[in-house]
Amino acid sequence: MINNFGRNLALWVCVIVLLLLLFNMFQPGSVQHAAEQLPYSDFVADVDQGRVRSVTIQEHNVSGKLTDGTAFETYAPDDQRLVSRLTDKGVEVIAKPLETEGNPFLRYLLNWSPFLVLIGLWFFMMRQMPSGGGRAMGFGKSRAKMLTEKQGRVTFADVAGIDEAKSELEEIVEFLKDPQKFTRLGGKIPKGVLLVGPPGTGKTLLARAIAGEANVPFFTISGSDFVEMFVGVGASRVRDMFEQGKKAAPCIIFIDEIDAVGRHRGAGLGGGNDEREQTLNQMLVEMDGFESNEGVILIAATNRPDVLDPALLRPGRFDRQVVVPNPDVNGREQILRVHMRKVPLASDVDPKVIARGTPGFSGADLANLVNEAALLAARQGKRTVAMSEFENAKDKVLMGTERRSLVMSEDEKKMTAFHEGGHALVSILTPGTDPVHKATIIPRGRALGMVMSLPEGDRYSKSKFKCLAELDLAMGGRAAEEIIFGPENVCTGASGDIKMATDQARRMVTEWGMSEKLGMIAYGDNGQEVFLGHSVTQSKNVSEETAREIDAEVKKLIDAAYTRARTLLIDHIDELHRLAEALLEYETLSGEEIRQILRGEPIERVEVDDLMPENRRSSVPPVIGKSGGRPVPPLEGAAPQPG
Repeated sequence: MINNFGRNLALWVCVIVLLLLLFNMFQPGSVQHAAEQLPYSDFVADVDQGRVRSVTIQEHNVSGKLTDGTAFETYAPDDQRLVSRLTDKGVEVIAKPLETEGNPFLRYLLNWSPFLVLIGLWFFMMRQMPSGGGRAMGFGKSRAKMLTEKQGRVTFADVAGIDEAKSELEEIVEFLKDPQKFTRLGGKIPKGVLLVGPPGTGKTLLARAIAGEANVPFFTISGSDFVEMFVGVGASRVRDMFEQGKKAAPCIIFIDEIDAVGRHRGAGLGGGNDEREQTLNQMLVEMDGFESNEGVILIAATNRPDVLDPALLRPGRFDRQVVVPNPDVNGREQILRVHMRKVPLASDVDPKVIARGTPGFSGADLANLVNEAALLAARQGKRTVAMSEFENAKDKVLMGTERRSLVMSEDEKKMTAFHEGGHALVSILTPGTDPVHKATIIPRGRALGMVMSLPEGDRYSKSKFKCLAELDLAMGGRAAEEIIFGPENVCTGASGDIKMATDQARRMVTEWGMSEKLGMIAYGDNGQEVFLGHSVTQSKNVSEETAREIDAEVKKLIDAAYTRARTLLIDHIDELHRLAEALLEYETLSGEEIRQILRGEPIERVEVDDLMPENRRSSVPPVIGKSGGRPVPPLEGAAPQPG
């Protein structure tokens, strides 16, 4: 802070001095810059004719003004009669000794000071440019930063839910602390560790934990910090980074998002002359070339291992690839407990229940869930965070923020209610679907309504039976619209369902071998290679006839799913009407409330007023809904159930 203040002060001082000097240089009253150079003969003639008003004599330099106000200068030889001639003509004569007003060094300094100030200002501005490690002339300097204990120290105690990955990295830390334990048996420390996993699973957190545990220098840099617009900068920064590592060995270098610099060579449109590829080549040489980098351990993180160059992944460079997956139910519980340490919890909060209700959540999702719950409780003025805040936070994370300010017409609400009711009904009545967690017609995020399903447990694969059930679920909303309002009145709200169903059906046909006609063959153009360049050199490996057959099989799957969903809804038209009416009345229904409606049971909801002590009576049951607990009747004008 003090250094920045000093730099800014020096800059302003230089600017002010420069302005003052420029102002002084261009003053119109400066005699020396406005004076006319006269030959000595003309000067003598002017004196004889009485046209000279005053003169200043400084050795051989004579300056003065004519009677018309014109300033002049001339050089006078050794003329003994000059002074008497001037006095005879009544000219005012002023005599000055040579260089009486200052040091000659100071005079030269003042003459050159504008140029010196400009040069100094240029150097100062160039040093402040954020290029090349903070210096414009240091393009090749590495941007790797050394972490210290003051920068938010994290230990392995702060890492939970990824025990296998943590144990792999704990071994590296142990090797750095006690290398003799491994080297006495001939073992060598791994040169590199690649952390692979989806976004938000804790790869960077693991690296920070290593920095907190290892007690060795820890350098961190992003993969995008290597390549700039100048040729050779990336390779130079790689060399400088490893030079810093060698000087600080044993040490750890962490490269986050290494896929920014480590992608396949020859994949870009520039061929092998790509600057990024030159950077990668230098990194390959530094990691395992002729010169050894003993004591320098490279740890990198990526969520795109499929795009990395094979030479980067071989043993000797990245000896270990540690997968950091999304946590299972036990891991989610551990992560929740870590993030709940600093949150005052109510007595009804159970991390096990929250963990079971958040399958597929990553560590970052769970951290966001706890934070959102704390913010909701603080917004309501509570002193502790209760289970209700965690439920509301989960809905906000999964479905988006409620947009109650969005005004929908009654027709749109009715259309949305039947659409979401169709999804919910098909989900409950179709075997193989996940249990319905909640249905709502309150706009959330970019959707006007939604039905959220949560799996009962962690799932790592899907059967064909479940894939078909998910297609039926996706078609339930549009099928309900067509049954109730007619084919000509369906709306655009099913666009997301149609896209999801199309993508799933296409993958069933082209990737998962679930088409009887096309068989177990992988078709398509390898959709995994999505980055620019690598897919340019690839062509589709299917013929036009096969592509038409794929489209026909996809359409066949979707049409069959739509037919099944439509038939199911027609067979249970009364339940569909009851669900839609309940959604219009309550706007949001839980999974249990939906099942109560389908069983013909009333929805039991305790009003807020009945929870107050002065209104509570032991003999009076809680208020049941807004309709007095009666089953919700079908909407007027509803289509009769076909016999």
